[in-house]
Amino acid sequence: MDEEHRGTWFGFGFCGFGQALGSGLGRQVHSPEPLRTPGGNLDVCRVSASWSYTAFVTRGGRVQLSGAAGGAASGCTDAWASEELLVLLRAGPGAGAELQAWAPSSALRGEPLWSQAVQEAEGGPSCDETQVGPLPLLPCARAYVSPRPPFYRPLAPTLRARRLELGAEHALLLDAAGQVFSWGAGRHGQLGHGTLEAEPEPRLLEALQGLPMAEVAAGGWHSVCLSETGDIYIWGWNESGQLALPTKSLAEDGKTTAGGEASGLDEDGSEVKRVSTGEDGAPAPFIAVQPFPALLDLSPGSEAVKVSCGSRHTAVLTRTGELYTWGWGKYGQLGHEDTATLDRPCRVEYFVDKQLQVRTVSCGPWNTYVYAVEKEKS
Repeated sequence: MDEEHRGTWFGFGFCGFGQALGSGLGRQVHSPEPLRTPGGNLDVCRVSASWSYTAFVTRGGRVQLSGAAGGAASGCTDAWASEELLVLLRAGPGAGAELQAWAPSSALRGEPLWSQAVQEAEGGPSCDETQVGPLPLLPCARAYVSPRPPFYRPLAPTLRARRLELGAEHALLLDAAGQVFSWGAGRHGQLGHGTLEAEPEPRLLEALQGLPMAEVAAGGWHSVCLSETGDIYIWGWNESGQLALPTKSLAEDGKTTAGGEASGLDEDGSEVKRVSTGEDGAPAPFIAVQPFPALLDLSPGSEAVKVSCGSRHTAVLTRTGELYTWGWGKYGQLGHEDTATLDRPCRVEYFVDKQLQVRTVSCGPWNTYVYAVEKEKS
């Protein structure tokens, strides 16, 4: 059989700083468009998007920046973009690597803000497969990098981390046994412990014990994880429907429910507002904050394998290569050819119509990047 040809990266959503995102016309792209990277047709294997710029990593080890921050660097195995820091992992001598933190405005010229030698773990980052990189978790899996001081943050060896995701104010960690830990601010329920209290240290999500997880993703103030059997668990802030639960903002626009409202706590501790329906006046709940993991049904027979979160939107990839998005859509970051906000999962039909299978999804705060390949002929 012929070797599978490489696919194409697509982008949609906010591009107000000129970051590569399809055509990048105006401030937003509403439907997936093939990526037009700076410097020509780069062989991109990873994408890390911040609000005002995007970092592209190529299979050849080159990092290229696009948007409010520009510049390029070679000899890189991974990159992680934030507004405060651009973090690069550069190959070092032997099995080692060098972690570098740059000011995004530096254009990768001069000296980094700081650097540190790190030990590559066995099976560390490579671009043999197009995927989301492991940063901000370091290859040694014993520390992670934060956009705010202290930049280098050790982890307890007992955690045995295999994945770490940072939200605006919280962190999620997936360990080798498939357990999920969270810490940081909790005022939007994003930690999943049933309260709105902060947690200074990693705390096990007891609600998910006995359910091995395969993926975690942190949005601005919400969290998602996927089980090894393809189930979706989601919790935190639902202001824009990013949890795929009925939301007040859409109810007020008449897109979910309409009528008068009351408020209270549901049986599981969720902060619930109630809006009367039109016909019988019976109250229908909408969820502002979900402090416990909630099981989300995607579509019959669908098995979720990858997840990524923007500031207030969520994207899930199924085993069959279909992409579902929901949440805040003001800049077209959901990919449905409009700027609608959705509080339910909706399949991105572009990839179905083009006979493409999505392999990877990576969300920036207000945009979405997708890697897709042509479906095999049956």
